[in-house]
Amino acid sequence: MANERRDRELGMGCPVSRRDFLNGAAIGIGGMLASQPALAALAPAEFAAPENNPAEFAPAKAEDYYPPALTGMRGNHDGTFTYAHRLRDGEAWDADGPAQATGESYDLVVVGGGISGLAAAYFFRKSAGEKARILVLDNHDDFGGHAKRNEFRSGGRMLLGYGGTQSIESPGNYSAEAKRLLVELGIDTEKFYRAYDQKLYASRKMGTGFFFDKETFGEDRLVAGLGATPWAEWLAKTPLTDEVRRDIARVYTEKIDYLAGLSREEKVAKLSKVSYADFLTKICNVRPEALKFFQSYTHDLWAVGIEAVPAIDCYAAGDDYGGITYAGFQGMGLGDGEREEPYIFHFPDGNASIARLLVRSLIPGAVPGHTMEDVVTARADYSRLDRDGSTARIRLNSTVMNVKHARVGADQEVQVAYVRGKKLQTVRAKQCVLACYNVMIPYLCPELPEKQKEALAYLVKAPLVYTHVAIRNWTSFEKLGVRHIESPGSYHVYTAIDFPVSLGEYAFPSKPEEPMVLFMLRTPCKPGLPMRDQYRAGRAELLRTPFATFERNVRDQLVRMLGSAGFDPARDIDGLTVNRWAHGYAYTPNRLFDPDWSEQEKPWVVGRQPFGKIAIANSDSGASAYTDTAIDQAYRAVAELRSRKE
Repeated sequence: MANERRDRELGMGCPVSRRDFLNGAAIGIGGMLASQPALAALAPAEFAAPENNPAEFAPAKAEDYYPPALTGMRGNHDGTFTYAHRLRDGEAWDADGPAQATGESYDLVVVGGGISGLAAAYFFRKSAGEKARILVLDNHDDFGGHAKRNEFRSGGRMLLGYGGTQSIESPGNYSAEAKRLLVELGIDTEKFYRAYDQKLYASRKMGTGFFFDKETFGEDRLVAGLGATPWAEWLAKTPLTDEVRRDIARVYTEKIDYLAGLSREEKVAKLSKVSYADFLTKICNVRPEALKFFQSYTHDLWAVGIEAVPAIDCYAAGDDYGGITYAGFQGMGLGDGEREEPYIFHFPDGNASIARLLVRSLIPGAVPGHTMEDVVTARADYSRLDRDGSTARIRLNSTVMNVKHARVGADQEVQVAYVRGKKLQTVRAKQCVLACYNVMIPYLCPELPEKQKEALAYLVKAPLVYTHVAIRNWTSFEKLGVRHIESPGSYHVYTAIDFPVSLGEYAFPSKPEEPMVLFMLRTPCKPGLPMRDQYRAGRAELLRTPFATFERNVRDQLVRMLGSAGFDPARDIDGLTVNRWAHGYAYTPNRLFDPDWSEQEKPWVVGRQPFGKIAIANSDSGASAYTDTAIDQAYRAVAELRSRKE
């Protein structure tokens, strides 16, 4: 009874948009699915194509098909991994019977419709000509990969959020090819200096807060002013012990060279093999009880805690959000590092706008408009993505099961088998780019050399959750003086008001009385395990966690953090989208756990080698979870195919 009462207080029974799609599949709506094919895309594994014609399974052609507006469980939603997991578990790709040939033939088939896959299609067409026939296959109900778009309706207006890939980070450091692609798509990064209001939150005296939860720190307490108030004064407001307060203040304020006597190069080498947790406790002599204060600082970039990240990487990481800094380095003589560009190159829907601009270029009319401004509010027409007669096509809800060379000799082709609407089908292509999760490639393409398959399997992706919450106003944040909140002991370790970007016809809700989108981060790591094992355990946890668990934790955490300023989750939450990425960030090498490989021994280098008429892209093949890496790897993969053709 107590739990039921608490659920009512949190608003678990209150309607939010599309609550009938809690886990990515329809619940309790019976036969309605039969008359609404757009809804079938929410769980493609559960809906079959007509027996007499599998090609008729085309939910994206329905008039009301529009995935960006769906809430509930998104990201790797149910139905996207059903058949892939069957391959992982040892089933043959054709276990359900022989594939049916569609009779389609293409110059290029791309497996994976994320930014890398879409960029590969773009680069191939640019090289091969406008008449090149290209098919992009993706297992999700929307294109973009991690660069997904989240839309909400609140207060009579549209609110935008990013389902994954957040921003164009440091575009000045992009390769020539990646910079050129942005320009050709119409993206002028200088415009973000005007679009992004860098003074909004400071003008309202809103900074960084830290939430101490009772389960971890003994009581619930939100303390504003982190990083802006002198450390001793700020720490005096916290529930930490006097000893822990003194330790934290010391490592943040005193300029001590904890490795005196070593050269800079020797310090870097040592800090590369020491975790940030061990740096604090064993080198800076911080009490172990203080580590819970720092524990989740690394979650955003590495999806693991401070015990699994090298200290030198923390030093080099900096602070994109203007909220946290890593203590203990200020007296070490390590240098100031490179001056980074401000973290402002952000579309309101994140890098989903880059994906949408790529689709606009590949399939004219699919995303109306002509500029980087109008793409923000354009409504994509999904019925145009896979039309007969189009030279470029994007086929969603299609899980690739097998990729192999179909012939031998000069006329060799690639056969790609995929499941769509429970039917196994094949298409043929002169060449193929695998721009999907690299760890899946050994299952899709078993004819690869064993050494290459082992290298690909090494690249375990980091699991994470980007939760977005539409709220009716953000007055509680203003009253508390916070724009983002660190919460290392909570279910979500970070909460922030959205980036203040107004672009084209999209106006950011700059007044506290207006509706707003919150971003909340969860990374289900398992401290104590090696990093890749933490990722595997976290992925398993995410896939077995129902939407209701996320929702209950979101509502509970927000009221505990913001309730003193009048926030009521039952009244103030208008929408909730959980972007679950069981396979999230690309694997990045970690010097605490990985060998010191030579360039040619690196698993992502071994894994991305071309094989016959098959090339490999995705940010995984560059071991870096950034948009420019995804673009660069697409460019390389296409260049490899084109050079072999010539």
